[in-house]
Amino acid sequence: MVTQAPGSAPLVLARNIFHLDPAPAVYAAIREGWARQQQARFLKPDTISSRLRLIDRLSAFTGQYPWQWTPADGEAFIVHLRSGSTPIQLSTARTYEVTIALFAEYLLDVRYGWVDVCLERFGETPEPIFHEGNSVLHTVEYEGDPRRRSLDYDEIQALFDAADARPRKILGQGRKGTLTALRDAAVIKTIYAYGTRRTESSRVDLVDLRRNRKAPQFGAFGTMAVRFGKSSKGAPPKRRTVLTVPEMDWVVDVLGEWATEIRPRLAPGKHPALWVTERVGRMSPRSINEAFVTARRDAGLDEDLDLHCLRHSYITHLTEFGYPARFVQEQVGHSHAATTAIYMGVSNEYRNKLLESSLKRRLGEEWDVTA
Repeated sequence: MVTQAPGSAPLVLARNIFHLDPAPAVYAAIREGWARQQQARFLKPDTISSRLRLIDRLSAFTGQYPWQWTPADGEAFIVHLRSGSTPIQLSTARTYEVTIALFAEYLLDVRYGWVDVCLERFGETPEPIFHEGNSVLHTVEYEGDPRRRSLDYDEIQALFDAADARPRKILGQGRKGTLTALRDAAVIKTIYAYGTRRTESSRVDLVDLRRNRKAPQFGAFGTMAVRFGKSSKGAPPKRRTVLTVPEMDWVVDVLGEWATEIRPRLAPGKHPALWVTERVGRMSPRSINEAFVTARRDAGLDEDLDLHCLRHSYITHLTEFGYPARFVQEQVGHSHAATTAIYMGVSNEYRNKLLESSLKRRLGEEWDVTA
C-alpha cells in the first residue's frame, strides 16, 4: 500500500501478530482508524465518540461485524429504533443513516486498505449500508419536532414569574439554594434577552459583557461577546457580538444585580465565568437546562417547550419588534437567512398589522380596517 492516510489499516492494525480470535481485534482497529481519520479533520471529540457509539449499537443489534453488514441490517436497525415507546424522530434517523453511510464510505475507501484486510482475513468485504433507495430523503428545510415553538409574551412572563418566585419559596422553607435559584432566574432571563444557546451561555465570561458606545444608556451591558458559538464540522467555534436591544433593556438591571450583588456572595474568587456554581465552577449546559425545566414546571407551561424555545422566542419577537431580517440573523449567528426564518413564529396580530400596513399603502390612508 503506497498511501497511508490517517486511519489506514497499516497504521492501526498490529503487524506480525496472529490472534486466536481476529475479528474483535480487526473491529477495534477499524474503530481506532475511523477515529483517527475524523481527528485529522478536526472534528470534535464528542462528535467522534457519539459516532463510534452508534457503530457499536449497530454491531450489537446485528450481532455481526461491519464487513458482514448488509443494507437489510441497516434497515432493520432503523425500523427497530422507530418502534417502541420512544421512537426516534425523522431528523435523528437521518443523522444515524448519514453517520453509518460515512463509516461504510471510510471502510470502502482504497486509501485505508480495509477492504483488502477483510478479504484476506475473513473472505468477506464491506458494502454500502444506506443508499438513496433505503434512506430518508431530505425534502423539507425543517424536520425538527413541530411541538418546539416560540413562547408568546404571556408565557415568557409566566416563566419569569415562576423563576422569580422560587428563591422566595426556598427561603420560606428554610432550605439551602436561594442564591442558586436567584442565579437560575437571571440565566433564563439573559438567554431570552440575547437569544443564546445553552452551551454558548455556559461559556460566557464576565469580560464578555461590554459597553456599546452607540448605546451608552445600557452601561456595562451594551453587548455580549459570544466566543464559543456553534461551529461547523471541523471548524473552530463561531464568534459574534450580540447587541442589547431597547426592548430587552430590563436585562441591564438583571445582569447588574447578578454581577454586583448575588454573584459575589458565591465567593467565585478569580473565576472568569459569568454563571458560577456554589462550588466555584462554571455552570454547565445541563444545569442551565435544568433551571429552565424547573421554571417551566412551576409556571405550568407545556412540557414540550424546552430551553431552545427561548431562542425561537427571541428571533420571533425581534422580528415582531420590526428589526430587519439581516440584523436578526447577525444577532443569533446564523450563516443563512433560511435558518433564521425556520425559527420565526410570528403572531397573527403581527401578520395582521403587516397586512393592514400593506393595504393602506395600496388603497390610501382612508382605507377602513373595519369595513
